Amino acid sequence: MARAAALLLLFLLAAPAPAPALAASGTIVFTTLGRSRYAFDIFALPLAPLPSSPAAAEVRLTDGASVNYNGNFAPSSDSLLFVSERNGTLNLYASPVPSSASGSRREALEVPDAAAPLLPWDPIALKDRPSLTPDGAHLVYVSTAEPAVSPRRSWAAVYSTHLPSGATRRLTPRGVADFSPAVSPSGEWTAAASPGPDGWGGEVEDLDTDIYVFRTSDGSRRALAVRDGGWPTWADETTLFFHRRDSDGWYGVYRATLSFPGDAGVSAASVERVTPPGFHAFTPAASPGAPGLVAVATRRPGSDYRHIEVIDVSGGGVANAYLEVTRPVAPRAHHFNPFVSADGARVGYHRCRGSGNGGDAPLLLESIKSPAPEAFSLFRIDGSYPSFSPDGKRIAFVGLPGLFVVNSDGSGGRRKILSGNAFPTAWDWKRKGVIYTSIGPDFASERTEVDVVAVTLGGEDDSSSISIKKLTAGRGNNAFPSPSPDGKWVVFRSGRSGHKNLYIMDAEDGEAGGLRRLTEGPWSDTMCNWSPDGEWIAFASDRHDPGAGSFAMYVIHPNGTGLRRVVHSADGGRTNHPWFSPDSKKLVFTSDYAAVSAEPVSNPHHYQPYGEIFTVNIDGSGIRRLTHNSFEDGTPAWTPYYLEPVDVGETLQASGKCAFEDCHWLNIDAQPHGLMCGRHG
Repeated sequence: MARAAALLLLFLLAAPAPAPALAASGTIVFTTLGRSRYAFDIFALPLAPLPSSPAAAEVRLTDGASVNYNGNFAPSSDSLLFVSERNGTLNLYASPVPSSASGSRREALEVPDAAAPLLPWDPIALKDRPSLTPDGAHLVYVSTAEPAVSPRRSWAAVYSTHLPSGATRRLTPRGVADFSPAVSPSGEWTAAASPGPDGWGGEVEDLDTDIYVFRTSDGSRRALAVRDGGWPTWADETTLFFHRRDSDGWYGVYRATLSFPGDAGVSAASVERVTPPGFHAFTPAASPGAPGLVAVATRRPGSDYRHIEVIDVSGGGVANAYLEVTRPVAPRAHHFNPFVSADGARVGYHRCRGSGNGGDAPLLLESIKSPAPEAFSLFRIDGSYPSFSPDGKRIAFVGLPGLFVVNSDGSGGRRKILSGNAFPTAWDWKRKGVIYTSIGPDFASERTEVDVVAVTLGGEDDSSSISIKKLTAGRGNNAFPSPSPDGKWVVFRSGRSGHKNLYIMDAEDGEAGGLRRLTEGPWSDTMCNWSPDGEWIAFASDRHDPGAGSFAMYVIHPNGTGLRRVVHSADGGRTNHPWFSPDSKKLVFTSDYAAVSAEPVSNPHHYQPYGEIFTVNIDGSGIRRLTHNSFEDGTPAWTPYYLEPVDVGETLQASGKCAFEDCHWLNIDAQPHGLMCGRHG
């Protein structure tokens, strides 16, 4: 299961792809919005002043091959703590930090990766935002290792691990979620952003959190310190900086002065804004070694990129001096989540390393550690709406726009089949080389013209002698086709009645060969999938609360009987994109069942940062979480063929690294504050 430490791509020769091994449960493949393009590494620059050649002063601190982010300097400043997604899962690592006199930037880049995992245990869970106590004995971090007490509650909680013994203690009360922890300089206190007992409210932009403070040793004396804030950082034992998005739409950085009145808990004696409206400032970082200075990520008007700046707040108020840190080095790159060394000498951050700093092209298929490796392997694909051919040799997926086909072993490169906007994909069970998809705008209204088509591949490379047959008659929004296993019928959703409901039509001749309505009502039934045994059709629907934006997962027999709800993540929840297991006994799907795992502003743009992949028995029992991250996972598919859990590179993909966007909702001129993004098809 383990990948090479350098995560070298497996570039295979363009040869006929052998069929993968057939196993009882096969392979699950899914997409994560933008993730294959991140190529994050952690870098550092002198805090101030910058030298005359700042690019030469920047030092990369991580391996140049893995996805490494959310760093923090250890209290001694001679080692780096960080998150890495190497080896198919998330873990926390430590590596030595080169001294400022260690040589040129190029020599620093050539230092072999010496990072070692910090946690002696490795559950399949998110691990994020690491801090060490001053004695170096306790690692404090966020993890999703324990399920929440109810659906649509975040699993994120703060834990402390005693590194010498491996003993781990949960510091967050059960039933509550905590994000973005920070340990005070003495190690006595930890601050975290938390929605409190009310839990997550469905936010996909700035979270509705407050700042809580509690003892690092055991989580005791937990108290609400500041209302409405996120991403706390300690400047000293009584001063916290944090960010908040105000009614003016701008993120601003604030300073709170805390008091600790005996056993009565913690309170904020004063709270003041230190950055003015007119630009975004967020994810602050302070250090006792740099009194009066705080590093922040900013988005300035007129810029598409976030950069790291250092603010001198020693004068108080908002009349502060600003020092640009990263824009002189990489003006057209996003820089995330700064952190400052304990001695105040360096500021660190992560950004995409780009093509000039080593590493390889993005992976076609990235192996993710499976919670049940004996039953199925798990892969992330660089595309959306994937589906496997019946023999397991090829994968169809869409690029929004574009329909592509690639061999499942990565050989031969991707082949573009269609140039227009297509979504999603499903292969015919009986007719060789036939892929069903929809052509037209995605996430469109019921009356928008979208058509289901059958694409027949031809030639040695799939992309020659292609034929396309329109199966729907252009009435309304027709999408999400899924063929029956006997090859005779296709179920799809259509908005022709003014509501999105399910219909079944002839697989070869489309509506002209026969059409039957399967569901009917003033709601949206969509994202349908036909079971391999032919007995069930699974779909997502808001019929429990039409028009409210909440989706649950249902199954129905093809004859219209047996309707029942399988998964409902709670009021307002979203459970989408069901796909049957090869034995028809389970479903894989994407959902907000586990809420969010991090503050969305700390990541690139994700429409649905709550999306994770789950499986469930078709009777609604046995829900299992497969993915743990702070990104948007979606559109899973399940094949009976078992792909060995090894990363797969794709030979013709030489570009695309760093091709992701900052959070769309930070551009408040283009999208007013409070407008939530929805992606329901």
